[in-house]
Amino acid sequence: MTDSTSQLRTATRRAKSDVANKLVSMFLHELSRRVSQSWPTRIEGDAYAEAVRRCFGNRCPYCLCELAPAQCVIEHLDGMNRYRAGLHVTGNVLVACKRCNSEKRRDDSLRELRLAGSGWASFLSHDGQNCPNSCQTCSYWRSIWPDQGERSGKLEENRNRIARFREQFPEAEHFRAAVSDALPSLLTKLYVDCQEFAENEIGQLLRRFDEVSNPGTASAHQSRPSPGLETTPTSSSAPA
Repeated sequence: MTDSTSQLRTATRRAKSDVANKLVSMFLHELSRRVSQSWPTRIEGDAYAEAVRRCFGNRCPYCLCELAPAQCVIEHLDGMNRYRAGLHVTGNVLVACKRCNSEKRRDDSLRELRLAGSGWASFLSHDGQNCPNSCQTCSYWRSIWPDQGERSGKLEENRNRIARFREQFPEAEHFRAAVSDALPSLLTKLYVDCQEFAENEIGQLLRRFDEVSNPGTASAHQSRPSPGLETTPTSSSAPA
């Protein structure tokens, strides 16, 4: 049975982190535009769209299902978060089915990956042989390819296909290698700073709201002596 109060607490914590995550995403989008301005292939160009079609056709790069317009989303192979530090650039942007996009988030949200060096490769490495039985991603892949041999083969085939696709865009690979060590730590600092800033601003606004909505209470609160402190009457004859 689901604990509703636990869900509420989780939702509250998630709401506090949404602002910080959004700022990280905004920074990564801006960084993407800046670093890719001089690259030979543009993310919005026909040449890139053709490269995607040539490599993946109209199928999800993960589960190989045919993509229907209502069931597909833009997919970043390296997720655009503080752990994966992915960019909206050539070689990292594909179209995937909504189910795989959602399932992949479990790997993308991990601070450290155990099965591979990237979120997309880790997602495609859950073949049911190196994870506990409770692994949700392994269970997902079993629902796609129930046979162990077929499942392992398809996952490896898709890992290799994506790797070959990314090799077509060496400028993206070079930039990724150059910042792979430094960028995640910078993004984590941005995330933490944003959360602290948001909490401070919210606290100040709440105090101002209290002053506006309950001016008498606010004034009394401000003039009330602090607990444990005694006040001493002043006298004009007190020594200087």
